[in-house]
Amino acid sequence: MAWSFVCPANRGIGFHLTRHLLQTTKVPIVATTRKDIEGVKRSILDGLPGVEKDRLTVLELDVTDESTISKAAEETKSLFPVSSHHLRLAFSIPGILYPEKSPSQLDHQHLTHTFAVNTIGPLLLAKHFSLFLPTKRLSLSSQTSSSDGLPAHSVWLNMSARVGSTSDNGLGGWYSYRASKAGVNSITKSFDQWVKVRSGENAMAIAYHPGTVKTGLSKEFWGSVKEEKLFEPEFAVEKMAEVVRGVGLDGRGRCWDWNGKEILP
Repeated sequence: MAWSFVCPANRGIGFHLTRHLLQTTKVPIVATTRKDIEGVKRSILDGLPGVEKDRLTVLELDVTDESTISKAAEETKSLFPVSSHHLRLAFSIPGILYPEKSPSQLDHQHLTHTFAVNTIGPLLLAKHFSLFLPTKRLSLSSQTSSSDGLPAHSVWLNMSARVGSTSDNGLGGWYSYRASKAGVNSITKSFDQWVKVRSGENAMAIAYHPGTVKTGLSKEFWGSVKEEKLFEPEFAVEKMAEVVRGVGLDGRGRCWDWNGKEILP
C-alpha cells in the first residue's frame, strides 16, 4: 500500500536515488522526467537485473509547468488510489544554479528561472502530491515491516543546500541560489505544519543538504572542493536514505545535512 516519489529522476541525484530505492526497498516508485520517458526508464533499470521492472513508473513532469504536475498527479491517482495507498517517501529535488559572484552578474531571466525551479517547483509539487500522504486515520505500523527499508512514517524531503542558511553565510555571492534555497527551508517549515495537522505522526517534511555531489549542477566547482568532501552520487544517496530513516519526528520541519546534523536557518 506504500509507494515512493522522486522528482526529477532523469539525471544526477534523482537518477541514482531511484536506482537505490529500487534495490533497497520493496515499494513501487513514481519517477519523473521532462522528456524521453522510455529512455529514462531504460537507463534507470540498466544493470539492475534483480529488480521488477513493473515497480518503476516514469511520468512526464516539468516543475516550471504546473499543467504537467497536475497531469502527473492525476496519472498517479489511477495507479495508487488514496483510498488504498499512501505516499511513504517523497523526494522533491529539482535544482539549478547560476553562481553570481557580484550584483553586476545578476540577470532577470536567470533569477526567475532559479526561483521557478528551486523554490516554486517544490511548492507546486506539494500542492498536487501532498494529498497522497497518509492521514491520521491510517495505521502505518500494519502496512510495512522493517525489512521493507522504509521509515516508520512518511517523509517528504525538499532539496535544500547549506548555502541557504543565512546564519551560515560567511562568503556571500550565489545570490539567487542562496535565496531560493533559503526559501526552500521556509516553505518546508510551513508545509510541515500543514502535514502535522493533516497527518499527525504519520508524516513529516524536512529540508536536506546532500553535500557537494559529482553531478552536473556542481561540476564547475569540483576543483575547489576537498577530495573527501566531494561525494560520488551513489554515496550521496546512501547518506540521504540514512538521514531519512534516522531523523525522527522530533526533527520535522528542519534542514538536515548528509551527516545527520541540523543546518540552522
